[in-house]
Amino acid sequence: MAAEHVGILGYDSFHFVVENLERSRKFYLSKFDFKEVARASDELVERTGQQSVVFGAGEVRVCVSTPLSQKSKAARYLSRHPAGVMSLGFLVTSLDETMAFLEQRGGTFLADPIEDKDGKGTYRSVEIATPLGDVAFRFVERRDYARFAPGFVDSGVGNAGHPENIYGIKRIDHVTANGLTMQPIIAWYRDVLGFEPFWDITFHTKDVSGQPRKPQSKDDKGSGLRSIVMHDPVSHVKFATNEPLRPNYRESQITKFVDDNGSAGIQHIAMAVDNIVWSIEELKRRGVDFMDTPKAYYQALPERLANLGITNVAQELAELERLQILVDGAQDKYMLQIFLREAKALHDDLRAGPFFFEVIQRCGDEGFGYGNFRALFESIERFQKTGSGALASGEVGRAREGV
Repeated sequence: MAAEHVGILGYDSFHFVVENLERSRKFYLSKFDFKEVARASDELVERTGQQSVVFGAGEVRVCVSTPLSQKSKAARYLSRHPAGVMSLGFLVTSLDETMAFLEQRGGTFLADPIEDKDGKGTYRSVEIATPLGDVAFRFVERRDYARFAPGFVDSGVGNAGHPENIYGIKRIDHVTANGLTMQPIIAWYRDVLGFEPFWDITFHTKDVSGQPRKPQSKDDKGSGLRSIVMHDPVSHVKFATNEPLRPNYRESQITKFVDDNGSAGIQHIAMAVDNIVWSIEELKRRGVDFMDTPKAYYQALPERLANLGITNVAQELAELERLQILVDGAQDKYMLQIFLREAKALHDDLRAGPFFFEVIQRCGDEGFGYGNFRALFESIERFQKTGSGALASGEVGRAREGV
C-alpha cells in the first residue's frame, strides 16, 4: 500500500553545474565560509567525465560539478543552459514508501534506484523528472551513511557533521522557481508530490522610472507576476513558483530569467541564518554584492510595520536600512531577508547564469511577506532598466549572486 505522503524529512543537497569550478570554490570558501566536505573520487571522475566538489555549511550541502568530457551530464546541461541548479535532493524516511507514493501519483523516474553501503550505513536514492526544465528531484534515504554519496570521498571535514559557518548559516529555508506558466508546475507539486497551497501573491508594478503606470502605453516598462508557494504538509518544505503577468509579459523579469536560463528553472535558494545583521555586515566586508533597496522603502517602513502589527523588531531600523535588509511579517512575528546579486552580474559573465541566493532570518514569521516580495521584484526591475557595467542591456537584466 502506498504511503499517505511523499515522506520528505527536509533538504539533502542541491547540485549546481558550472563552467568555472575554481570561481565557485573561491565563492563558497572565501566569501561564504563554506567548508569543502567531499569530492568525487578518481574512479567517479573517470566514469562520469566531470569533476565534482561538495561544499557544506550547517545542514546546507551544494555539489558543484564541471564537465571534463563533452559526453558528461554536466556538459549536456551546459549545452542548453548557463550555470545553474541541475537537481535538488531531499531526505526521505523510506525510499520504498516514497517510490510507491510517486508511482501511484504518476511520477516519472529517470533511472532505477542507486544503492550503496558504507560500513554499517546504507545509501539509497532515485531521481524523477520535473516541469522545471532540466531540473531533477532526487529522493535520498540515509541510514548511518557517512559519505556524501556513492563515489565521493571525504575531504576531511566530514559530510555527516554540520560544519560551523561564521555567518550562522543553518539550513535551506525555501526554493523559488520561475516559469512562463506556473499551472503545470503547481499541478505537479500538488498531484505528484502531494504538496498543498501555502501562500500566493499577484501584482503589477508602476513604471520603474517612478512615473505612474499607463496600462495602454507602449512605453510602459512596468511588469508583474503571480507567485504561488506550495509546501509539503509534513516537513513544511516550501517551493515558490513565479510566472509573468501582462501587460509587458515578454518584458517581464520572469520572462527574461527563462530566456537567460534557457527554460524554466530554479531562480534562487534561501539560506537561513541566526543573526542576519552580523551575517550581512561580514559578507559585505568580504565583497559580496547585494540587491539595492530604495530609500522610500525605509521611509515608509515604520508606518508599514505599525499597520502590520509588528512592534517588537529587535534590530535597529537604521541598521537594517544601512545594510539594505528587508523586514516583513504580521502580529509581532517577522522575518528579515536580503537578496544577493545574480551570478552573471557578480562575475560580469553571462554564462554564470541568472541564479542567486537569499539570506533570511525568521523571527516567528514563516511566510513570504507581500512588502518584501514586491520590494525585491521592483529592485530587480530597476536593475534591468539601469543595468550595471557590461550587463547594462535590457537583454541581460536582473541582478543577484550565485555560483
